[in-house]
Amino acid sequence: MSSSPKVVAMRKVMQQLWLEARLHHLQVSQAAADLEQFCLQNAQNDPLLTGVFSSINPFHPQKVCSFL
Repeated sequence: MSSSPKVVAMRKVMQQLWLEARLHHLQVSQAAADLEQFCLQNAQNDPLLTGVFSSINPFHPQKVCSFL
């Protein structure tokens, strides 16, 4: 005897809710502080903050050499 589709759907919802209830939650203030600390520690390696040297930048416009 099979369960009705509605019962199966509700079981899936309950399983998902149980999984989410077991997750470790952080306060937003703690998560923001952790994110800020990570950003400050890795700022020197961030090319958006420090820029990219033209010698290693693959998107830098190439110089055109022309013979006259």
